[in-house]
Amino acid sequence: MSHLATDSHSYFCPCPRGLEAALAEELNEIAQFSAPAVTLKVHTQVPGGVHCSGLLSDAWRINLHSRIASRVLLRLTHGAYKNENDIYDMTLEQEWESWFPVSHTIRVDVTAVKSPLRSLQFTTLKIKDGICDRFRDLCNERPSVDTGTPDMRIVGFLDAHNFTLYLDTSGEALFKRGWRAETGDAPLRENLAAGLLRTSGWKPGTVLFDPMCGSGTILVEAAQILAGIPAGARRHFAFEKFNDFESAKWLAIKGSFKPNPLPATPTIFGSDISGDMVQIAANNLRNAGILFEVPVKQIEAQEVKPPADAEHGIMLTNPPYGERIGVRGDSTLSSDDLLTAFFSAFGTTLKQRFAGWSIFLFSADLGLPKLLRLKEARKTPFFNGALECRLFRFDMVAGFNRREAAKPKAE
Repeated sequence: MSHLATDSHSYFCPCPRGLEAALAEELNEIAQFSAPAVTLKVHTQVPGGVHCSGLLSDAWRINLHSRIASRVLLRLTHGAYKNENDIYDMTLEQEWESWFPVSHTIRVDVTAVKSPLRSLQFTTLKIKDGICDRFRDLCNERPSVDTGTPDMRIVGFLDAHNFTLYLDTSGEALFKRGWRAETGDAPLRENLAAGLLRTSGWKPGTVLFDPMCGSGTILVEAAQILAGIPAGARRHFAFEKFNDFESAKWLAIKGSFKPNPLPATPTIFGSDISGDMVQIAANNLRNAGILFEVPVKQIEAQEVKPPADAEHGIMLTNPPYGERIGVRGDSTLSSDDLLTAFFSAFGTTLKQRFAGWSIFLFSADLGLPKLLRLKEARKTPFFNGALECRLFRFDMVAGFNRREAAKPKAE
């Protein structure tokens, strides 16, 4: 067994901004999977991710089980720099040959916050040169660059004074779960959907309803959690291409999760205005290995009712913007008028039919409560990529509908 497998390493797990606390909580749960000897330690949360440390096998576990992390980056070095030559020297010093063979393709990405260096492109080139020169000095060959589907991704991070170099253990970003066949327009990323589920407080067994489910991302994440299917069960990772990769040990970790018993009656429900979307959501659920019924039907969101016998539950949805609201709308109305009319009707539906429910709407429209004519109980800021969003929570108190009905009707 290589010393790399038995050494403790530092990791950084990036995630969508706003989900750092949820990710730290999830990492602490994943740490328990290696019990009785818990080797994964969760450290600080910083904007955009969480620092942790552990064995190489802990990185495997995070890749397999984390629903919220975007990647698992293994820290190779960290130190002060003044210019690009310092970065080249630090890169050249790393024992790249102990991690992967020269035959593997590479890709280098650099991000920076307040770095004095003028060109990130030039810095990227210097890191690439450091790796290639190291291999050339050792074996007279250099790895090829492949920006599309590299075997190894190397990530550099610069702040005003320090340079950190990481080796990506994940490969493709972790939100790519390996089940998505087709998507709607700009689907919610899987790790963001998982983070919203955790933030909403949803737990398996609680009724969940997404009335604007699109391609079904929230439904699939919830259904996999309910079934006990790990997020990464249907994909491969970069660490499988590392030198001395112990495939038998990995298969044992992969095979050690216990699926949950399948529910006898549905608790996860979805609907969408578009019949095509309903079909895509059903296909995605099947591809994700969901073997129990998740009813998804075609209906306009303002017409929905709670699933039968569900006196309370959680509604979590990412309302569409502009275009999709008009799928079956009145073409004589402007998109702004359509939006106002739609949310006004949807707000009325929530008040009249969903007493006792907790409603969570994820939107970049910060004026959403006003459109619904509802007062939010809480709003949590998140970023969907660079887009600032809010998760609005509305508690639908029983008696809303009676109060509404008691108001004098406008003539």
